[in-house]
Amino acid sequence: MAMRFSVLASGSTGNAMYVETASQKILVDAGLTGKKMDELFKKIDRDPKQLDALLVTHEHSDHIKGAGIFARKHNLPIYANEKTWKAMEKQIGQLTTDQKFHFNQETVKQFGDLEVESFGVSHDAADPMFYCFRHEGRKLVIATDMGYVSERIKKTIAGANSYVFESNHDLNMLRVGRYPWNVKRRILSDMGHVSNEDAALALHDIADHTPIHVYLAHLSLDNNMKDLARMTVKQVLEQEGHQVGKSIHLHDTDPYSPTALCVV
Repeated sequence: MAMRFSVLASGSTGNAMYVETASQKILVDAGLTGKKMDELFKKIDRDPKQLDALLVTHEHSDHIKGAGIFARKHNLPIYANEKTWKAMEKQIGQLTTDQKFHFNQETVKQFGDLEVESFGVSHDAADPMFYCFRHEGRKLVIATDMGYVSERIKKTIAGANSYVFESNHDLNMLRVGRYPWNVKRRILSDMGHVSNEDAALALHDIADHTPIHVYLAHLSLDNNMKDLARMTVKQVLEQEGHQVGKSIHLHDTDPYSPTALCVV
């Protein structure tokens, strides 16, 4: 069975992603209420009771809001690095010792037939990290909540078939928008979020001649729009010589509805 995935929800209101192979069913983040998480799984016709693990990227509430209640309800083991555990323990509540596991940065873990590699990112959290998934020669990357895309990250994530990639904000919308300046400064900083333009430039640096699918993720509700993100990324990539729609395929994600289950 091929590796498949669905971006269950993506945005500032909550983030969650599902990855499956023949033997493994993995959830990355649970940033919505437990009830909403169950509803999202129904929409992709999957049973959360069959999940094998929940991998946490960092402790911000839009990534762990439902993690504790969801793990308790479905007896789910949670994996996170040590600093993230310390930062989120009070938020997710009581768990049994056999539900708490460490997954440190820059390491590789095997979950059945699925290999998962963690990599650190620059973001204003305790020890934020994201994941590369490998199965039968195919590679899937989740990379959001980044202030910038470093050369180290580009090297780690290069060569994937599918990317769930941050395209958080349009620079002009952010600059003239309603956010106070200290929030704007945080978003624009190296510990904040990647803009549409910077997402496109990073994708240009990592794209090779193999067709790739890119799911533009973690769009700001106030400072971005799906059409604008897709148009900007497409324009920049085409200016850099890529054939969008042939060598690079762009897809939307949504804060409230899951993407269809897709083969990596």
